[in-house]
Amino acid sequence: MKETCGTPSGEALTAASMVWQAGPHRWTFPSRTLVMGIVNVTPDSFADGGRYADPVRAIEHGLELAAQGADILDVGGESTRPGATPVSAEEERRRVVPVIAGLVRQCRVPVSVDTMKPEVAAEALAAGACIVNDVGANRSDPTMWRRVAEAGAGYVCMHMQGTPQTMQERPVYRDVVAEVGAFFEERLQRLAEAGVRPVQVVLDVGIGFGKTVAHNLQLLRALASFRRLGRPLLLGVSRKSFLGAITGAPVEARLPGSLACAAWAVCQGVAVLRVHDVAETVQAIRVMEAILSR
Repeated sequence: MKETCGTPSGEALTAASMVWQAGPHRWTFPSRTLVMGIVNVTPDSFADGGRYADPVRAIEHGLELAAQGADILDVGGESTRPGATPVSAEEERRRVVPVIAGLVRQCRVPVSVDTMKPEVAAEALAAGACIVNDVGANRSDPTMWRRVAEAGAGYVCMHMQGTPQTMQERPVYRDVVAEVGAFFEERLQRLAEAGVRPVQVVLDVGIGFGKTVAHNLQLLRALASFRRLGRPLLLGVSRKSFLGAITGAPVEARLPGSLACAAWAVCQGVAVLRVHDVAETVQAIRVMEAILSR
């Protein structure tokens, strides 16, 4: 178990106990870092678009990720890459619900749905998902949160400036770390008003969602500061474009940069890592945890 970890300033981090409840699943942190394996059921994902659009192949891929050590499987039916074309709720349901139902039948790993649509979330939860991964947590309508509250599901509250269609059109912040922190504080209040208990929520700073490369790096440096909010952190950096901007590597060659971020995240107390490359990430973070453990 991780006990302490050095910050860039050399101070020791001490982690207060935090619980994440997602339906029947309950995790207490600090503990080993959870790995959330990505199952994209889309034709236009930036990392693996179209490879798993067929439900049978998507289920097989999810089962393979579970066998590699994924603690959670995150199924998404709408690409949220910059400039992606939105899809209808009906099309998104058609893509994700059979895959979620198939995974729930065939493995014991908790399943998450990656969606911004309350109606898709409701059907996914009815099919057996127990977590809603919501990149649209900057919403004003509380319908999604009520669905999460009614189901007792886990909820990933992610920061995004704008929408996937507009988020990379010159994102601007006066202080990105302070503004993301203020967003989380306000969202936790809004979620509570909608009936979502804090124990159901994890926070995601939204790397690449309405941020420049500089903003992403500032947030990564400051990850430990968000622990003051008393909720576990989830981080998704796998294969993202800022890694390409730093290294020049194309999408298919960004695993080393993704693993560097994963190791850093473990050191900063991140509870959940959302990744494409499960086996490699599990190995990297277990070694990092062994180095940090007493």
